[in-house]
Amino acid sequence: MPFETITSFQNPKIKLAQKLRDKPTRDREKLFVVDDRRDLVRALACHFAVHFVLFDPDHADSDDKILIGGIDPHLIFHVSAEVLAKASYRENPGSIVAVLHQKPPHTTLQNISAPHLLGLVDLRKPGNIGALLRTADAADFGAILLIDTVLDIYNPNIIRSSTGACFLDNIYAVDSQQALTFLRERHYTIMAGHPDATTHLFETDLSNNIVLILGTEDTGLNATWQTNCDQLVKIPMMGHLADSLNVSVSGAVMMYEALRQRLHHGFFD
Repeated sequence: MPFETITSFQNPKIKLAQKLRDKPTRDREKLFVVDDRRDLVRALACHFAVHFVLFDPDHADSDDKILIGGIDPHLIFHVSAEVLAKASYRENPGSIVAVLHQKPPHTTLQNISAPHLLGLVDLRKPGNIGALLRTADAADFGAILLIDTVLDIYNPNIIRSSTGACFLDNIYAVDSQQALTFLRERHYTIMAGHPDATTHLFETDLSNNIVLILGTEDTGLNATWQTNCDQLVKIPMMGHLADSLNVSVSGAVMMYEALRQRLHHGFFD
């Protein structure tokens, strides 16, 4: 079938895609933008529904055309590279910009049974959240708790830095009281990194039923969570100047130590 062509920068679909860069519009419309083929493939594999797709056929490669071939043609609109760039958040969007329907966030924790959880308390930099979601998936952390977090997982920088891990059905948006009540009821060991801790990370048993808690990028974990942690651990710092790590790096070190221990104990045999 012939595809409808959009030529105007003022077309409502182009303007909507632009406005979806902002959280209030995403919250109101319950939509978000994906402007990378890999991320779109992963969103579709996670059963996100398409609202519409902007497609530049003149700059599409064979993989782009195969991907477009699997989408309802009534939802596809041809555009020029210039119009596509206007709708995209990235500087070089390729040939596809898709607007997808959000899924309602999980706000209750009762169906979680994974032995390893990651809790992110009031993180404010989307790049760090995305990187931690990506690492959590790679290190087999079964659920992520976004605790007292104002950012949404459909932020373009979270999507990009998570490489699509934000589309997994294992992310929960809760407040501190909800999280603490659940973790105590299920007997998780609540653990966090802290530079003044007396126990080194590599001396700690991380093999089962733990939640790793990470706090804000600038001030670290707040007093409520420090008080309620069962154990504080520190990552060894052996250099001359560096006395801390970026929160996403710290989280990666801790999660991969947990994975190393599980591999050592044969959890994946």
